[in-house]
Amino acid sequence: VQLQASGGGLVQTGDSLGLSCAASGFSVDGYAIGWFRQAPGKGREPLSCIGASDGKSYYADSVKGRFTVSRDNAKGTVHLQMNSLRPEDTADYFCIQDRARANCEGYAFIPSMDDWGQGTLVTVSS
Repeated sequence: VQLQASGGGLVQTGDSLGLSCAASGFSVDGYAIGWFRQAPGKGREPLSCIGASDGKSYYADSVKGRFTVSRDNAKGTVHLQMNSLRPEDTADYFCIQDRARANCEGYAFIPSMDDWGQGTLVTVSS
Protein backbone atom coordinates (compact mmCIF):
# COMPACT_ATOMS: atom_id res chain seq x y z
CA VAL A 1 0.00 0.00 0.00
CA GLN A 2 1.89 3.05 -1.24
CA LEU A 3 1.15 6.66 -0.56
CA GLN A 4 2.21 9.55 -2.76
CA ALA A 5 4.18 12.45 -1.35
CA SER A 6 4.24 15.73 -3.25
CA GLY A 7 5.23 19.35 -2.87
CA GLY A 8 9.00 19.13 -2.90
CA GLY A 9 11.22 21.66 -4.59
CA LEU A 10 14.26 23.88 -4.36
CA VAL A 11 14.34 26.38 -1.52
CA GLN A 12 16.92 28.43 0.35
CA THR A 13 18.15 28.07 3.91
CA GLY A 14 15.55 29.40 6.31
CA ASP A 15 12.65 28.99 3.92
CA SER A 16 9.47 27.03 4.52
CA LEU A 17 7.86 24.31 2.44
CA GLY A 18 4.77 22.17 2.80
CA LEU A 19 4.53 18.57 1.66
CA SER A 20 1.34 16.66 1.07
CA CYS A 21 0.59 12.97 1.24
CA ALA A 22 -2.36 11.26 -0.38
CA ALA A 23 -3.55 7.83 -1.39
CA SER A 24 -4.88 6.69 -4.73
CA GLY A 25 -7.84 4.41 -4.60
CA PHE A 26 -7.95 3.90 -0.87
CA SER A 27 -8.23 5.87 2.33
CA VAL A 28 -5.47 6.76 4.74
CA ASP A 29 -8.08 7.06 7.43
CA GLY A 30 -7.72 4.60 10.27
CA TYR A 31 -3.94 4.22 10.29
CA ALA A 32 -1.01 6.13 11.66
CA ILE A 33 1.02 7.92 9.00
CA GLY A 34 4.76 8.43 9.19
CA TRP A 35 7.13 10.73 7.32
CA PHE A 36 10.60 9.56 6.40
CA ARG A 37 13.44 10.95 4.36
CA GLN A 38 16.53 9.70 2.63
CA ALA A 39 19.42 12.05 1.97
CA PRO A 40 21.87 11.35 -0.86
CA GLY A 41 24.19 8.53 0.15
CA LYS A 42 22.49 7.98 3.49
CA GLY A 43 19.96 5.60 4.97
CA ARG A 44 16.29 6.19 5.52
CA GLU A 45 15.48 8.39 8.50
CA PRO A 46 12.14 8.42 10.31
CA LEU A 47 10.95 11.98 11.02
CA SER A 48 7.45 12.00 12.45
CA CYS A 49 4.27 10.08 13.01
CA ILE A 50 0.67 11.19 13.42
CA GLY A 51 -2.13 9.06 14.78
CA ALA A 52 -5.39 8.42 13.01
CA SER A 53 -7.85 8.68 15.89
CA ASP A 54 -5.98 10.49 18.64
CA GLY A 55 -4.25 12.95 16.30
CA LYS A 56 -1.12 12.88 18.43
CA SER A 57 2.13 13.58 16.64
CA TYR A 58 5.73 12.73 17.42
CA TYR A 59 8.99 14.02 15.97
CA ALA A 60 12.63 13.11 15.65
CA ASP A 61 14.99 15.48 17.45
CA SER A 62 16.43 16.56 14.10
CA VAL A 63 13.13 18.20 13.07
CA LYS A 64 11.36 18.88 16.37
CA GLY A 65 10.28 22.49 16.62
CA ARG A 66 10.71 23.06 12.88
CA PHE A 67 8.41 20.50 11.27
CA THR A 68 4.70 20.05 11.96
CA VAL A 69 2.56 17.18 10.74
CA SER A 70 -1.21 17.36 10.42
CA ARG A 71 -3.93 15.29 8.82
CA ASP A 72 -7.40 15.78 7.39
CA ASN A 73 -9.16 12.44 7.64
CA ALA A 74 -12.19 13.78 5.77
CA LYS A 75 -10.02 14.59 2.77
CA GLY A 76 -7.71 11.64 3.24
CA THR A 77 -4.58 13.78 3.26
CA VAL A 78 -1.61 14.33 5.52
CA HIS A 79 0.53 17.47 5.49
CA LEU A 80 4.08 18.12 6.63
CA GLN A 81 4.91 21.77 7.18
CA MET A 82 8.66 22.35 7.21
CA ASN A 83 10.02 25.64 8.53
CA SER A 84 13.53 26.99 9.02
CA LEU A 85 14.89 24.59 6.44
CA ARG A 86 18.59 23.76 6.46
CA PRO A 87 20.90 22.28 3.81
CA GLU A 88 20.98 19.06 5.83
CA ASP A 89 17.23 18.71 5.26
CA THR A 90 17.96 18.02 1.59
CA ALA A 91 16.50 14.58 0.87
CA ASP A 92 13.76 12.56 -0.74
CA TYR A 93 10.72 12.66 1.53
CA PHE A 94 8.25 9.80 1.85
CA CYS A 95 4.96 9.28 3.64
CA ILE A 96 4.04 5.79 4.73
CA GLN A 97 1.03 4.22 6.34
CA ASP A 98 1.62 2.14 9.46
CA ARG A 99 -0.73 -0.73 8.79
CA ALA A 100 0.00 -2.26 12.18
CA ARG A 101 -1.64 0.44 14.27
CA ALA A 102 -4.10 3.30 14.24
CA ASN A 103 -2.03 5.54 16.47
CA CYS A 104 1.67 6.13 16.88
CA GLU A 105 4.04 4.70 19.42
CA GLY A 106 6.67 7.36 19.09
CA TYR A 107 7.92 9.01 15.91
CA ALA A 108 9.37 5.91 14.25
CA PHE A 109 8.15 2.57 12.97
CA ILE A 110 9.48 0.02 10.52
CA PRO A 111 7.51 0.02 7.26
CA SER A 112 7.13 -2.94 5.02
CA MET A 113 9.39 -2.90 1.97
CA ASP A 114 6.26 -2.82 -0.18
CA ASP A 115 5.10 0.42 1.43
CA TRP A 116 7.84 2.64 0.04
CA GLY A 117 6.28 4.70 -2.73
CA GLN A 118 7.72 7.49 -4.77
CA GLY A 119 9.11 10.30 -2.66
CA THR A 120 9.31 13.99 -3.31
CA LEU A 121 12.68 15.72 -3.48
CA VAL A 122 13.44 18.66 -1.24
CA THR A 123 16.63 20.57 -1.93
CA VAL A 124 17.77 23.30 0.43
CA SER A 125 20.50 25.54 -0.88
CA SER A 126 22.91 27.36 1.42
